[in-house]
Amino acid sequence: MALDELKSAIPDFAKDLKLNLGSVIGNSDLPQQQLWGTVLACAIASRSPRVLKELEPEAKANLSPEAYTAAKSAAAIMAMNNVYYRTRHLLSDPEYGNLRAGLRMNVIGNPGVEKVDFELWSLAVSAINGCGMCLDSHEQVLRKAGVDRETIQEAFKIAAVLQAVGATLDSEAVLNG
Repeated sequence: MALDELKSAIPDFAKDLKLNLGSVIGNSDLPQQQLWGTVLACAIASRSPRVLKELEPEAKANLSPEAYTAAKSAAAIMAMNNVYYRTRHLLSDPEYGNLRAGLRMNVIGNPGVEKVDFELWSLAVSAINGCGMCLDSHEQVLRKAGVDRETIQEAFKIAAVLQAVGATLDSEAVLNG
């Protein structure tokens, strides 16, 4: 199992990450599609080649082709949206909020999977990319759809752990490479 290989690669000084990785993926209460879509989208968003290489095959095996593509789409569209909306929010001139974005985002309206799943994946990627506007927007859509806070928390816990594992393994590869 690739998850075990990834856990074994985590250095002793980051033992908490190893334990958390096993917990957030191995003991998740999320349905398989939500779990593995979140894992895939976050592995992509982490920008860590090692994390993506280890987790992508298992995600692909646990997702339908449509969900696999939709999770990749969530990572792609949020890579753009998180930069755009975070920047718009951080600029002190509020007039940027009145300007039309003019960016294509069709996949959000028709992701090819249940809207709740895509929103959950988008929220998790937004957590990694640090866009407060996107986090609020996706959280509100999820809550309106009846998704509980614990489910939403599961997604951003996965995001936090995968981001930390990626940063740790990538820095160790540089330091020991």
